[in-house]
Amino acid sequence: QVQLKESGGGLVQAGGSLRLSCAASGSIFRLFDMGWYRQAPGKQRELVATLTIGGSENYADSVKGRFTISRDSAKNTVYLQMNSLKPEDTAVYFCNAHFSSWTSSGDYWGQGTQVTVSS
Repeated sequence: QVQLKESGGGLVQAGGSLRLSCAASGSIFRLFDMGWYRQAPGKQRELVATLTIGGSENYADSVKGRFTISRDSAKNTVYLQMNSLKPEDTAVYFCNAHFSSWTSSGDYWGQGTQVTVSS
């Protein structure tokens, strides 16, 4: 069973930067696509960025040019570098690992880390 744990959230002023980390319980990047999602109060959880097994990156339009997803396979860790933060980026950020095969598919989630951007 895959376990994920996010860290690096906190309080930052608009225009500042944070780097979120997601530590995995094992070496999974050759088997799982990775992603970052966020959920603001009263809103649905939304996709922020994804990183496939093959290394392809995808970003929500709202964060393009500001956020970067990356991974360090040796450390079993995926990162989300967030620059030029805006108050609307305030949310709980979740790490996701997705698997799919001919016989099954599913997702693993971390507990989340709070990011608060003040104006």
